[in-house]
Amino acid sequence: MTTRFEGTAEYVATDDLTIAVNAAVTLERPLLVKGEPGTGKTELARQVAGALGLDMIEWNVKSTTRAQQGLYEYDAVSRLRDSQLGDERVHDVGNYIKKGKLWQAFETEQKTVLLIDEIDKADIEFPNDLLQELDKMEFHVYETGATIKARQRPIVIITSNNEKELPDAFLRRCFFHYIRFPDETTMRKIVEVHHPGIKEALLTTALTQFYEIRDTAGLKKKPSTSEVLDWLKLLLAEDLTPEDLKRDSANALPKLHGALLKNEQDVHLFERLAFMARGQR
Repeated sequence: MTTRFEGTAEYVATDDLTIAVNAAVTLERPLLVKGEPGTGKTELARQVAGALGLDMIEWNVKSTTRAQQGLYEYDAVSRLRDSQLGDERVHDVGNYIKKGKLWQAFETEQKTVLLIDEIDKADIEFPNDLLQELDKMEFHVYETGATIKARQRPIVIITSNNEKELPDAFLRRCFFHYIRFPDETTMRKIVEVHHPGIKEALLTTALTQFYEIRDTAGLKKKPSTSEVLDWLKLLLAEDLTPEDLKRDSANALPKLHGALLKNEQDVHLFERLAFMARGQR
């Protein structure tokens, strides 16, 4: 098993990203990864696990998720019902405790990668409620009196879409990395992984158009890496040529634009741009 992450054949990792991953592993700190949606934050954790030969435990955070759920949940209602029914299981409170993702990561015999995905979706207190557990790698189960300690300290990767600010106390305990949107050189490497052998002329025309769309002033949602990959897949499936992609003042929308533009405001923006261009002729 290798101990350093250098990227994989399926995942193009920039030098600064590999440095961040390995620094977090060395420091035994959670790696907090921010960046636009679609820049590969979640996939990073999977690729780190695969590259290092480790299992991965994934905790997908939602707006209703509480930090306690990552530790354990005690089902008092089921225990009360079973006691009324005379079930023998009620004598062992452990039968009513559901292990959370942190508990699962702590009890594994081998080191694992623990992904806490989209932490900024939860309540603002959520990160603070995990400070001690992520620091000490242990927590107390009040119902049984047991203390659960990590047998092997997991590699913790935390992703955020920057939807809300995270608390300073939490940030101090993390190694931080922002995944910048790929430049054209990096994007070509990413495309080659997913669409090997794509014709140079088509790729150049498509990427030029893609970055022009991203740079359009007033765009509500910029298309992401995952969306340009979907778009290219469609272009290849339709066997379109660079000439087919050319836009003129009569039609400012790109071919198969539904893969790139995901709301009506942005579609209307390009329609207005076409209208204005026609009026200036």
